[in-house]
Order: sequence, then C-alpha cells, then structure tokens
Amino acid sequence: MPQPFGQSFDDDEYGNGRSGGLVAKQAAGDNAAPLSISEISSLLKRTVEERFGFVRLRGELSGVKRAASGHLYCALKDEKAVIDGVMWRGGAQRLAFRPEDGLEVIVSGKLTTYPGRSKYQIVIESMEIAGEGALLALLEKLRARLAAEGLFAPERKRALPFLPTVIGVVTSPTGAVIRDILHRLADRFPSRVLVWPVLVQGEGAAQQVANAVRGFSAITPGGAIPRPDVVIVARGGGSIEDLWGFNEEAVVRAVAESSIPVISAVGHETDTTLCDYAADRRAPTPTAAAEMAVPVRAELMAQLDELALRKRRCALRPVTLGRERLEARVQRLPKPDAILAAKVQKLDELSERLRRGLQDQERSKRERLSGTAAKLSLPLLRQRVQASRDRLAHAGLTSRLLTWRWVQARDSLAPVARVLPQLDPRLPLLRGYALVTDTNGQALTSRERAEQEASLVLEFRDGKLPVTVGSGTMPQTATPTPPARKPARPKADEPRQGDLF
Repeated sequence: MPQPFGQSFDDDEYGNGRSGGLVAKQAAGDNAAPLSISEISSLLKRTVEERFGFVRLRGELSGVKRAASGHLYCALKDEKAVIDGVMWRGGAQRLAFRPEDGLEVIVSGKLTTYPGRSKYQIVIESMEIAGEGALLALLEKLRARLAAEGLFAPERKRALPFLPTVIGVVTSPTGAVIRDILHRLADRFPSRVLVWPVLVQGEGAAQQVANAVRGFSAITPGGAIPRPDVVIVARGGGSIEDLWGFNEEAVVRAVAESSIPVISAVGHETDTTLCDYAADRRAPTPTAAAEMAVPVRAELMAQLDELALRKRRCALRPVTLGRERLEARVQRLPKPDAILAAKVQKLDELSERLRRGLQDQERSKRERLSGTAAKLSLPLLRQRVQASRDRLAHAGLTSRLLTWRWVQARDSLAPVARVLPQLDPRLPLLRGYALVTDTNGQALTSRERAEQEASLVLEFRDGKLPVTVGSGTMPQTATPTPPARKPARPKADEPRQGDLF
C-alpha cells in the first residue's frame, strides 16, 4: 500500500536492504565501491580481448569508407547481426582488391570494444574474398563500372604496327614467359626488345604493372632509350587469385590510357582478365602475343619474291602479248615474194624491151653513120670548102662598107649625146639648187609628199644633208631683199671718169 511522503525503508521488497531513496547509502558489510563508466568500459574491453583474442569472421561488407588518414571503416553483417570493423592504414594499403559494399569477405583480427560509443568491433588485420563466387561477383561489378566509362569500347582499339622496330614487354624477368616471347620473336622476325621487369603476382604487382605501362608511354621518341612501337603485357597461367593483379583498376586504366598499342597476354586461352578488355589486342598465350607483334620474316621474303616475280610478269606481259599479236598479223600478211612477183615480172619484161630497143637504136645509128661516113670523102670536102670560099668572096664585105655603117650610126647618136647632159637631174645642183629625196633615195616633187616623211635628205652639189621634218608650221618667210642694181651706165652727154692711163 502507498507510503506517506518522506517515509524511508530499510529493506526493499527482496530483503536486500536496498531502498529507492534520494541519497545513495552504503549498506552494512558492502565493500563494493561503485565503478565509473571508464572503469567498466576498460573491464569490458579487457574481458573481450582476453576471451576473443584472435577471430575469423565471414560476412557481407556494408558502409565501406576510407578516411583521409588512410584507415578503412566498414561493417560486417549477416542475416541477423552486424559488427563494426576497422582496418588501419598499413593493412588497408596491402589489400589485393578494393573493398566494396555487398562483397562477402572473410576477415581476421582482434575483437575489441570502443568505449566512446559502447560498441564492440573487430580490428581487421587481413581481409580476403569469401570464395571464388564472391571474387567473380566483384570482378563483374568492376567490369561493368569500367565498361560504363568506355574503357572497353571497340572504337578505342588501335591497329598494331605491321613491323615494329622496338617491342616493349612488361613481365617478370625470371619466368618462362619472357623466354617464350624472345624465342618466338627470334624464330619469326628478330627484333629489339625492351623488358620492364615487374612482379606479376602478389602485393604491389598491380601498381608495378601500371607504372611499367605508363613508363613506356612516357619515353620520348628519338631519345637515348628507344620508344617501343608496341607493348606486350604478359604473364603465365594461374588461378583467378594469381591473375587478380591484372584485374585491378590501376592496371586497366593504365592500359586504356597508353599511347602505345598494347597486347594483353595474361594467362592461358581460357583465362580472361579486365586487362584483356582494355588492351588493343588480346592474345591467348604469351607466345601468341609474340606472333601477333611481328610477321614471319621468311614469309615476308617469300611474299617479296612473289611480288617481284609478278612485277616482272606484269612488265613482260605486254611484250609477250605484243609479240603474239605481231606474229598473228605477220602470218596474215602476204609473202614478200608474192607481192613482188608481178613487179619483178614487169621489170624483167621492161629490161628485155630496153635491151631490144637499145640494140635497135644502135643498129639504126650505125647504119646512119655508115651512110654519112660514105659521103665524107676528101675530094667532096675540098669541093665544099672551095665553094664556101667563093661565096664569101662575092659577099661584098669590104672595109669601106664597114666604115660607112659605123659613121652612119655615130651621126645618128650625136643629137642624143648633146641632149643627154641637159637631162641630168644633178646638173642644176651646180647652179645652187638642191635635190630632195626620202631615206630610200626616191625623189620628192611635192610638199604634201615631203610632209609625210619623218626625215628627208637634201643633196647639194658637194654632198648630202639629212634633215628632220618638224611638226610645226614654217615661220613666215621674209621678203627677199632685191639684189643691188648695177649703176647705170652714164649717158653720152654726162662727163665720164677720166682714164688713168
């Protein structure tokens, strides 16, 4: 039943001597002092860590985040419970994969409490993906995210150079892969190879591979170190855990951003990594990558020989066809003997006619000469000479007759000889006149004709004078002063000058 206000009780309902009063009182015989919150938290922390020193937990990651300090914070959950987890920066940097929400993992670490929030948590020392199925789920999730960024787009793929002079290889220098590649290159087409040694498995392998791919792209063309024309990223076969370094985002982005065409040859033919999707070409094996990088030298030489043979055949083909066409046309042409047969026959006929004609002419001329020679006897010739002499004597060609004809001709030419000097055009030059001609020596008889010439020639009695015709008008000619008249002869009645003699 209710008690009056202010009443105290010495025993509670359980007989423990406890009361619900306002002021705490220590019961008789009680030596347990009250604990502080920090003390009970420390006791709990010690108890948990001693009881659960090292545990392995399996669960699904949730709320994964990285702090600026590098520490990793997350939560592990299953269908019924959740536990917080923390992974310090050193362990987080050694992770072989990128933790993401929804990924099922197995963690190892120490179970402890966090007094600041009165929670218990696990300090994770190692984290692994819980089974191959979870690993494949993570791989598919990463592949989808990178594909959405366009890193695997077919249009980003570049063609490989036909004959690279320098080949870069990113692989382990001690494995069988590099020996297989070098051996295959030597068999097909010996080339210069630059090997960038890296780890292909384990901690730090992905970062080394990414740095090697970027290092080849950073080489300056024409520098001391030759820049590769193609890069081969190679590794031998293995499990998905062994090949996981080539699924890392850092490697995929480095291969996709490479300025040099990349051939991915990771694992065997059935192994596929994200590096294969980002590379320009995927090779099923490292040996196949070497075969993709260079052609077969012997096949190239055989192809060159075949092309040279085809070139010679192409060059000789027109000659062969022309020879065949010429031979076919020659066969259709008539024989030279057949063409010349009629002409030869006609020539023979004309030769025979000429021979007979010459013989006839010779016979005719000989007969005529014989008849004329019969008439040329010595008495007959003397008779003809005497007759000619008699006709010449009666011709009347005396010296008086010849002299008379010469005198008659001279008398008829005498009047012409007297008139001829008067008709000489240069005779007036002696009296002060001038002869006006053009530059060609043609006489000009009119002023209009003279004005049409650019220059004239005036011929005087003592030589010629070239002059130029002016464009202006001639100045007004002054009236010539009449010559002084001779003094008139004195008249008869005028006194005359005396004679000095």
